[in-house]
Amino acid sequence: MNSGAFASTGSGFKDPQKLSFERDWIRRAVLASYWIVIILAFPFWWHLTSIERLTLPTSQVQSQVQSNIVFPVAIHFDASISQQNPSLNSQVQTLLRDSVTNEPGRWRGIDLRLQDRNDEVASSLYTVALGEQTSIVHPRHLRLSKTDAQSATRLSSILSDLIAPPESSTSHSQRVVQYSDHYRLAFTLLNEDATSNRFVETWDVEAALTEFIFPLISRLSILHNFTVESQVQYYAPLAFEPKRLTFGDTKVSGLTQEDLTVFINSAEWTLASSVSNDPVLHFVLFVPSETHSPMNIIDSEGRPTNQSSFLLPQWGSIFILNNDLSSSLHLSYDNLKPVFRNFATQLAALLGVPPVPIGLSVEESSVLSDWQLDALLRCRALQNVQGTQDTLLSIVKLVDQINNMPVGQVVRDDVLDALASLYEAYRTAVASPALALRWSSKALSMASRAFFNPGMLALLYFPAEHKYAVYTPLFASISVPLVVALIRDFMAWRRDPQDNTRR
Repeated sequence: MNSGAFASTGSGFKDPQKLSFERDWIRRAVLASYWIVIILAFPFWWHLTSIERLTLPTSQVQSQVQSNIVFPVAIHFDASISQQNPSLNSQVQTLLRDSVTNEPGRWRGIDLRLQDRNDEVASSLYTVALGEQTSIVHPRHLRLSKTDAQSATRLSSILSDLIAPPESSTSHSQRVVQYSDHYRLAFTLLNEDATSNRFVETWDVEAALTEFIFPLISRLSILHNFTVESQVQYYAPLAFEPKRLTFGDTKVSGLTQEDLTVFINSAEWTLASSVSNDPVLHFVLFVPSETHSPMNIIDSEGRPTNQSSFLLPQWGSIFILNNDLSSSLHLSYDNLKPVFRNFATQLAALLGVPPVPIGLSVEESSVLSDWQLDALLRCRALQNVQGTQDTLLSIVKLVDQINNMPVGQVVRDDVLDALASLYEAYRTAVASPALALRWSSKALSMASRAFFNPGMLALLYFPAEHKYAVYTPLFASISVPLVVALIRDFMAWRRDPQDNTRR
């Protein structure tokens, strides 16, 4: 049936070729409009979905990683030492040089110089003089007894322990917390069960803090800022049942070494009283209930020890109170003296303060000597520099290995700021370890912020296959009909001139 016959029927239907929207030019205009929109939108889509990947200063990072921070340390021998033992200077210098060669990690970053004249400028200048007994005096002086002044081995050992403390007693130990410019110190009085007859209601914590903690943190304020808080809790049950042991007529609750590792009941104890991103060091005074009192730490053979406290690495300290509390619900300042004296010692250990060498007394009124503080400053600055170098090198390697990792302007600026701060740390180490620590802390902060930038982490685990999985269902449903319609209309357009030629 042809179109004429179709149109002549009385059914009321029209020939489809005579409909206005079925005309060739209208259909082609509609199809062309779709393709025009796609072509015009493609640059915008490409720009919005493309990854910003700025270049990083790789050469500068490599150069800074190969550099090392150096602290010049000068030791001046007083004339009294030279008169007592003229060859002591050369002997000590030889022994210290051997120590540097045999233990390079211990002396890393230290440029040690021994001199007879006090005319050299260094970041740390120390003086060794003759005295009645071997002791440390303020400022940065070491007095030697006549006996020790005759022994170059003894003096070199003392100087080594003061200037470059052994790794086992400083920040290389696992107990030392990671460096931060701000810490929160939380002192908590925990009653295991206040419903029993054995509990503490109040304590003179302010007086104890003033006597033992505040002088220490004031001395360490050049390294850290501290926020101190205290609280009392009346119900803090243990997550395990201590072993009940009998020794003669006395029954005690024993804590094994395994019990100490799970002593903190994090599920039921609320030790942090405020919300903050700063690292928290906890100091807990635990009051056992009447059922578990007295509570003692036992050794590997099951015998009770005299130890009342223990330290949890990078967390804090716990002191178990076994005092008689039948007469009072209050802990006075005198009761808290041994507790907070122990807390001060544990705080210094957690922060990496090197101990005074054995056999050496301290005549300074300060809780920390300048020798200890300088050694801690150098050690923490070295840690920060090493951490910054490792972080920057990791960023460069990740960006090179992962092609789709974005590098925005914020990341690039943080890397540049870290490099600038690292350079300042190198420069100021010659004059002041404190300034070097400040710059190295800023460098580590900038490098860490660049490494953990949300823009970089968002696509770290988003490979190209994921893009295909996302875009294929979206564009396939749109592109297939348009492509088919374009091909069909193109074939119809080529067929029309051929039909006209035949006619």
